[in-house]
Parts: sequence; C-alpha cells; structure tokens
Amino acid sequence: MNLPLTDPVLLAQDIPETLVARLRSSGQAVCLRFSHKGDLLASGTAKGTIAIFDLETNGVARKLKGHTAGRTVQSLSWERSGRYLLSSSIDWKVILWDLHDGSRVRSVSLGAPVYIAELHPQNHLQCVAALYEYRPVLADLSDSRVKQYALPNLPKRAPHEMDANPEKADAKHFTTVAAFTPTGSHVVTGTTKGWLNVIDVATRETIYSTRLCSKPILLIRLSSSGRDLLVNASDTIIRTIKLPDLSLPDLAADNIRLDVEHKFQDVVNRLSWNHVAFSSNADYVMASTLMNHDIYIWERGHGSLVKILEGPKEELGAVEWHPSRPFVAATGVESGRVYLWGINTPQRWSALAPDFAEVEENVEYIEKEDEFDIHPVEELQKRRLDQEDEEVDVLTVDDQQLEREGGKGGKGEEFRMPVLLDMGESDSEDEIVAIGTGQFRRKSIAQDDGDFLDGEDAVANGRAEEVVEHAGSKRRRGD
Repeated sequence: MNLPLTDPVLLAQDIPETLVARLRSSGQAVCLRFSHKGDLLASGTAKGTIAIFDLETNGVARKLKGHTAGRTVQSLSWERSGRYLLSSSIDWKVILWDLHDGSRVRSVSLGAPVYIAELHPQNHLQCVAALYEYRPVLADLSDSRVKQYALPNLPKRAPHEMDANPEKADAKHFTTVAAFTPTGSHVVTGTTKGWLNVIDVATRETIYSTRLCSKPILLIRLSSSGRDLLVNASDTIIRTIKLPDLSLPDLAADNIRLDVEHKFQDVVNRLSWNHVAFSSNADYVMASTLMNHDIYIWERGHGSLVKILEGPKEELGAVEWHPSRPFVAATGVESGRVYLWGINTPQRWSALAPDFAEVEENVEYIEKEDEFDIHPVEELQKRRLDQEDEEVDVLTVDDQQLEREGGKGGKGEEFRMPVLLDMGESDSEDEIVAIGTGQFRRKSIAQDDGDFLDGEDAVANGRAEEVVEHAGSKRRRGD
C-alpha cells in the first residue's frame, strides 16, 4: 500500500545504508534470527531469556523464559510458518516454543552444552544440534520421550588424508556447527579441524568430507535457495561454496564436490569475523568484525567489497539479513542492544491525492463556484443521517482478501502471533513477571505476585484467558 509513496529509485536499492533504529530488550542480546516471513525478529540473551520483536512497531511482541537463568542462549531457529521457534543454550537444553501461547512444546537435555541447534526445514518436530566436545545429535521431538541419534564426528577421508597419528588427532576432533540442507535429507557439519562433512540423515553416515583449513569452523549458513553455502572459519577467511542438489536419487557420493567459489578476507588489517550471513537473494555476503564496529558487505559476482556499514561505536556480534528486503540487524557486544540498518525512504506526499501536483513556484489559484460556501446545518444533518442509514456488511468473508493477507498459506492459514496488549518494552528483568511457562506480564497488571499463583497451572493447561479474567476481577474488587 505504501509503495506508491516511495521513490522508485530507492526501491531498486538492495543494500542497507544507514542505522535506522535501536531495539530495547531486557537482557544482553547475543544471537538473532529473522522469521521466514520477515515480520518477527527473535533475540536470545545472555541471561537465558528470548525476546520476540514485531518489526512493524519495533516493540516486544512476546518474551520467553525457559532456559536456566544466567546461561547464554546460543542459537535460534524458526519453523517455516513462524509459529514454532527452537532455542538452544549452554545449559544443555534445547526448547521448542509454540508462539501461539508461548508454551514449551518440548524441552530436552542433550547431555552437553549446545553450540547450535537447527530445526528440520519440513518437520518442526526434528532438529540437529552440535554439542561441546561431543558428537552431534539428531533429535526426534514428535513424542514426549525424545529420541536422540548420535551423528558421526569424524570426516570420511582417503588414506593419503589420514594424520600421522590418527587416534591421537581424532581424540580432539569435534563438530562445532551443523545445518540441514533445504530438503532435510542431509546435514552439513563443520569441525574443529577445518573439515566440512555431509551426513545422510536416513543412514546417519558421512557420505562426503572436504578439508577447508586447519582451523576450527565457526559458522556455516545456507542461502534461502539452498544452492549456496557460507563458511566462517578461524583463519580469518570467509568462503562461499556451491552446494549440489543432494536430494537427487541418482546422485552418487563419489560425484559430490564442494569447491570454494570465493574467499573474502581483509588482507591489510587481517580482521577476524564474528558472524556472517547471506543477503536475501544471496547476491551479497555480510560479516561483523572482531574488535571493530563495522559491518562489511561483499558482492559475490566479482568478490569485491561494496559497502561498510557504520553504526554504534561498539563491537558487533551476531548479524542477520532480512529474508526479503535490504534490512540488517546486529547485536552490540558491550551494550547488548539490537541495531537495525535500512534505507531511508522519504515519502512522496503528492501520491496521496491523484489530482495533486507539485509546483516549483507559487501559482495563483482561482476559486471554483461553491467550493468553500457554507452549507445550511439542516442539509449537513440530512447528509449525516443518510450515511448512517447505509448498511455495512461485516459478516461476508472475502476469500480473495484472505488469500492476499495469508500469503502463500492461502486463506489466512499462515500463522500470525497473537498481540499481547499488556506487553511493553523494558530494560529491566525485574519489571516483568512470569505467570506461566513462557508467559510474561508487566507488574502493573496485578497488585502483587500473589495474584498470579493460580495462573501457573491454568496457563499450563491451556486456560490463559481464565487467568487474565481472574486477575481482572481481583482488581475490580480492590484486592
């Protein structure tokens, strides 16, 4: 609706330009993830809480608390519809959240601190996790008794690629990061020895391995199309790799090749990279720098640096690119704030009126007949009554409108997170109290914490509305 009010030249830009907003959340934000639709931004904090931001208003839409207090949230992963969110932490747990009511669908301990966990792209009840000094795990969350399957740590190597003392070398060879391919048929993992492994989910065996460097691989990210792989390693080099379609039935393991397409690095200052991400269409690569407050953006076609985003005077940690537009979010390492970069789009107000025309200098205006005449009060009253007599149809459902608003899900099937009108922004955890699993309210809702004692079980049983009515009735009685 607002596109006609925007300069068409600005719509063609595909790189953010300037810092446009700072988001406030209770706790120090350390990881970020946009929802697939791009309307929500999840932020995990060093205190173990999770804040969901609504990007239309830049306000906090929901707060989740389930990890051990004081333990950092390591990673976040969205389900495609936006209803479910997976979080992992160094408290050994992964939690699957239902954002419809903020409840925990599953909470499982994996037996070791979790580096990163990611949901299956087609089944939100399955995830893969990379654990600290342990084998990666494939977890089936479909049942309350979660099934865990260990995945291989070691790469598939040819005889000439073996170390001189393989047993000693493999003793400290662990997986640091794991990610599903777009179809979910395979998992790509990175190790502490710089190996990249491709694991078949069905057989849980490594079918292909290649060594990129001798340093640990810190992060791997796939583009939205699944055809490109982005690898950040400790050797200060960012690599892009073309990923073949691993779901082809006739694809042999011997024919798989993961060749490096581009290498991005700062050869002058030898900067190290904290976090990396693809742009929405994978035409650009973005990275935040260690001990620096700039974000570097490279163009993949020629591998050249095209933009350095300047923002707050503090080091930036996790960075994420919006899934559909030139919009970037990053966390501040010192302050823990969430910073947003975008494009300033001054509106063309002349588009508000079809017959409005902008003029370079003053033009004499000739008043039309009856244009500003005062009409009798009786005539105005008659017009008002005539308008009130018009029947307005509020019951008929427009299927075409629902399909447009529902997006690809059609007829409104795509999930929309409920609005919590009593959730406000806060810089202090003490201003927010929990009334149930994953449910938060501001302290001003109730007179004291005792008003929420009956709400714990009610929310857990799916009766959140009774809790709100109960608290409201107490306020009316003056309790």
